[in-house]
Amino acid sequence: MRKKRAKKRPLTPDPKFNDRLVTRFVNNLMHDGKKSVAFTLFYDAIDIVDQRKGDDQKSALETWKEALSNVMPSVEVRSRRIGGATFQIPMQIRPERKVSLAIKWLITHARARNEKSMSLKLANEILAAAKEEGNAVKKRTDTHKMAEANRAFSHFRF
Repeated sequence: MRKKRAKKRPLTPDPKFNDRLVTRFVNNLMHDGKKSVAFTLFYDAIDIVDQRKGDDQKSALETWKEALSNVMPSVEVRSRRIGGATFQIPMQIRPERKVSLAIKWLITHARARNEKSMSLKLANEILAAAKEEGNAVKKRTDTHKMAEANRAFSHFRF
């Protein structure tokens, strides 16, 4: 490496919930630099979650955080070339990457849903993930299954 690694810039907390994780989620949700639109989508989705979940004690933001933690993977497979063959080696994931993958998967699978608006899609994916259902949780399960299937190659870790 020729230059120093770039320092991580601290995120400003969002205006409504004063939470940095919300800002991080909205930054991933944003298209073409339209952050205010992304914040509106997220807040609308949280309002829909609040209406749908009923008389639960948890707030909608706690439901969203629970959904995010249900989507977070703990292991993943990485390709490593050893002696002319490529092996899928299961590895633990850093905490920062866990959150990033969970956010990306939740947004990607929300976009793929068949509801009318993006806020409705996101709300339904959040509710499904909070109940350990939905495509984002399925993605995490598939990742874990792949790591479990390749456990025999775990001695190749670097």
